[in-house]
Order: sequence, then structure tokens, then C-alpha cells
Amino acid sequence: MTGRDEPIAAVVATVFAEGWGRITATLIRLTGDWDLAEECAQDAFAQALVRWPIDGIPDAPLAWLTTTARRRALDRIRRASVEAEKLRLLAEEARRMPSPMPESAIPDDRLELMFACAHPALATDAQVALTLRTLAGLSTAEIARAFLVSEHAMGQRLFRAKQKIRYAGIPFRVPPDHLLPERLPSVLHVLYLLFNEGYWASGGADLIRPRLLDESIRLARVLTSLMPDEPEAHGLLALMLLQDSRRAARLDDAGDFTPLDEQDRSRWNSAQIAEGLELVERALRRGRPGPFQIQAAVAACHASAPTATETDWRQIALLYEQLARLTPSPVVALNQAVAIGMTDSPEAGLLLVDELSDALDGYHLLAATRAGLLRRAGRRTEAADAYRKALDLAPTDAEQRYLRRRLGEVASDLGEVASNKTAG
Repeated sequence: MTGRDEPIAAVVATVFAEGWGRITATLIRLTGDWDLAEECAQDAFAQALVRWPIDGIPDAPLAWLTTTARRRALDRIRRASVEAEKLRLLAEEARRMPSPMPESAIPDDRLELMFACAHPALATDAQVALTLRTLAGLSTAEIARAFLVSEHAMGQRLFRAKQKIRYAGIPFRVPPDHLLPERLPSVLHVLYLLFNEGYWASGGADLIRPRLLDESIRLARVLTSLMPDEPEAHGLLALMLLQDSRRAARLDDAGDFTPLDEQDRSRWNSAQIAEGLELVERALRRGRPGPFQIQAAVAACHASAPTATETDWRQIALLYEQLARLTPSPVVALNQAVAIGMTDSPEAGLLLVDELSDALDGYHLLAATRAGLLRRAGRRTEAADAYRKALDLAPTDAEQRYLRRRLGEVASDLGEVASNKTAG
């Protein structure tokens, strides 16, 4: 056992981040029951919070949690009176302490699990959502926000996916090497959403979750090494590096959000930018442009601009137009509207943003984008209303503080205008 004075909650959080997927994958393979695997893994972590402050932190926390979760699963099966033969086989498996997955060419167990989840019998959205929930440990609410649906709708989607796995007998195993390419799009999507949750958290006190950023980039590097001829894998890694290069400049010293046009570009990570630019150029030269390569090209436009005013917004607008043809979505349209608002006029951007009001109802970045365009157009009263709406919807403390500051600036401008009119 390690020292009793170690912060138990911090250790549990670290092991959760690193081992949740491995534990649940082990239990899924043993029991074939996804819900049971999640519940028993949760029970194991709950037990750790109770026992470790008393007994001390085990020398091998992940092994302790895996064993505890296995025992819990066996207890649940006994109480449910599962047939004796299955119980005997499970107990035998537990004694052998098997690794979560069989040997494969994938040089990382987390990546193995993601490919195992990406079974073609499930719809792509279901594959991605199930992987994020079961193996990455994101909450249903976090996944729902990533998909821009309600938490209830996402819960139903996850339930249906698990039911299909159960009744169709879909196996949980790593696919052979020749089947990896057909599962690659889902794995890329999972890594992209994991990175996004780290880059722009869907809730809580912190806007940035460094652990998720670092792990997503690490896994993307492993993936590009595993599949060096897949340009979309390189495009995703380029996108991650170019976006993450701004990490140090995205929050000020007080932890408040700093928008792109106000960031100190000397704080950007030049090594990440150089690598990202090289990767996206190399990927695009293959002549098979995909969504991640195009998004990386957008990030490259920002990364290569010496100042915010020198950003090539026209090129960015064209790239979003191309992206909208490949993967049409209201979020892509929103980004395209911003680029057009910067290229043509705020009013041109506002026309496009207002067309998205139904599709993105309740999305705080729609209100924040609209507020910014209204402010640039000089429509301060409407901008103030839009900032208030964005503030009501903003999920993180850092964003709320930023929006309050913007609202205060617009309100101050309105006060000055009113004062000048009175004086006149």
C-alpha cells in the first residue's frame, strides 16, 4: 500500500481516466452485458472511495478495481440465478486474470477497445455514443451535448444500441487487421469528440480539460502510425495539434476565456503549429480530402496568420463551403456564417445565422455568435439581448465570465450613447 496521506479522490480520478475503458471492456467480454459491466465498474470505483481512505491506496489500483468489479459481477450473476455452467466459466476466467482483449496488431489497448466498439451492425452514431459512454467514461449529458440532442434522447439511443448488441449477439472483439479501415471513421469520430470535450468542455468550472486533450492527441498519433496511408487520420492529428497549439493563450491569468482575435499569439505552441501544418499539407497531397483534413486546413489558416486582422477569412469561408458539401450540419453552417460575416459584412453573416435559429435552438454558441455579429454591426441593444441569452445557456464558468464581460462592454456603450443624446 502507498501512503495514507495521498489525495484519494485525485488518485481515483486518475485511475478512472486511465482505466475505466479497460475495466468495462474486461467485464463486457466476460459477461456479454454492457449495462452490468458499467454498473459493476461504477461499484468498484465507489468501493475505492470507501476502502482506500481506510486501507490505503493499493500498489496496483487498476488491478484492485478490476478484481473488485469482477467479484461484483459474479455476485450479481449469482443473485440473478444465471445457469451454473456460465457461472463456472466466468469464475474460471476471473481466476486467470485475463487481459481485456486478445492480441492484435493495434499497439494500444484503448485504441483496440474503440475498434471493438465500432461494429458495422450498429449505426455510426450509436457506435460513437456507446464508445464515449462505455469506454471513455463520458456522461450521457456530455455525449448528448456533443451530438446536440437532449440527454433523454441520447439515453434512449444508448439503450437501443445495447439492446441490439444483446439480442443480435454482436460480439465484443478486436476486428482482424483487414477490417480496420471500415471501422476507422467511427474511431476518428470518437477521438474527435473526445478532443472537443477537452478543448471546449460541455460543462463545469473549467473550459479546458488537459487530460482529454493529451490523451486524444496521443491516441491520434498511435492511429497514424498504425494506418500511415489514411489521410483522414493524419488530418485529424493535424487538426488536434493546430487547435491545441493555442491552449496557453485561450485563458488569461484569471482563468477567463480569451477569444481567438484577442489571443497573444506569441504564446501559441510553434512546434505544434509546424507539425500540424506539415501534416495537413501531406494529407491533402494524397488527393482524398475528407472532413478532418478540411477542418485542419481551416485551423491552418488561423495558425499561419501573423495577426488576427491578417486571417484569410475568404479562404476559410470557401473551406467551410466545401465541408458543408461533405458533411452538412448546422454547426458547419454556423462556422461558415462567421467566416462570411468576417469576409463580407456582419449583416451578411447575421442573415445566415438567423436561418439556423430552429436547428440550433438552445445552443449557446449560436446566441454568442449572433451577439458578436450584432455588436460588430453597431446594433448594440440587440447585441445585449443576444449576450444575455448566450449567458443563460453557457455551460462553463469561464464562458459565463467572458459573456458577462462582453455584455458589460455593450451595456457601457449603450449608456454612453444615451448620455450623449441627453447632452445633445
